Amino acid sequence: MKLLQFTDIHLTTPGDTIGGRDPNANFERALDHALARHDDTEALIVSGDLSDWGELADYERLKARLERLPLPWRLCIGNHDDRDTFLTVFPDHADENGHVQTILPLSEGTAILLDTWGPETHAGHFCETRAAWADRALAKAAGPIHLFLHHNPIPTHLPAMDSIMLLDHARLGEVVARWREKIAHIHFGHCHIPISGSLDGVPTSGIRGTNHAGFAAFGEAKLLSSSDLPESYAVIFGDGMTVTKHMVEYGYAGPIRAEASPDYATWSRDMVR
Repeated sequence: MKLLQFTDIHLTTPGDTIGGRDPNANFERALDHALARHDDTEALIVSGDLSDWGELADYERLKARLERLPLPWRLCIGNHDDRDTFLTVFPDHADENGHVQTILPLSEGTAILLDTWGPETHAGHFCETRAAWADRALAKAAGPIHLFLHHNPIPTHLPAMDSIMLLDHARLGEVVARWREKIAHIHFGHCHIPISGSLDGVPTSGIRGTNHAGFAAFGEAKLLSSSDLPESYAVIFGDGMTVTKHMVEYGYAGPIRAEASPDYATWSRDMVR
């Protein structure tokens, strides 16, 4: 099983930039880079902040582009999105309660996408209705299950970021705990930094997005931090026993060197000079 995870693509009016970077161009670059190297992937998951301002035109352009892809795709929404506007373009992503929650069967198990959006806030929410839907979906789905959501369900220990994390992470944790034997991994975005941990015993991780980057500035108590680190996406592998996730920094423009053979007999002190 092989998946692509993009996150925080932040599409905006063509020509506009965010942090000096063009999110529309960077999304195209990410697609080109990933599809050229991973044409055997089963699906693309975009884990939220699809539009920078939740605008209809961004969703329309996104749908037109995704419909040309040679593989299935599913979307989460994030704090920069607008649920009602999103669903006018992607009505098939609504569950029976009007939340953006979907299920995607995989060759090894299932992907389940959750809705952590809340109105007029950057923080994440997961109400009882959404939790009940997730509980039913997890009960029925074949494992191993990969959960996707936008907001981080684990603290970063960066005060500003944790003020806008998934505030209802305990409710999600209760659902996860009931089905932890079936859940292989929980994948999120939102933080714009690579981070990993666990929620009620289930491994969880987030990655940097396809446009602007954050930074784990532990000395900053009040403000979110940004950096000039490369744009990224993730490649996820699963075989029923293991999960491997690479954050691919496709925005890196420096050299990539063939360093050495892994054959121990070929190694010497001269190799590092």
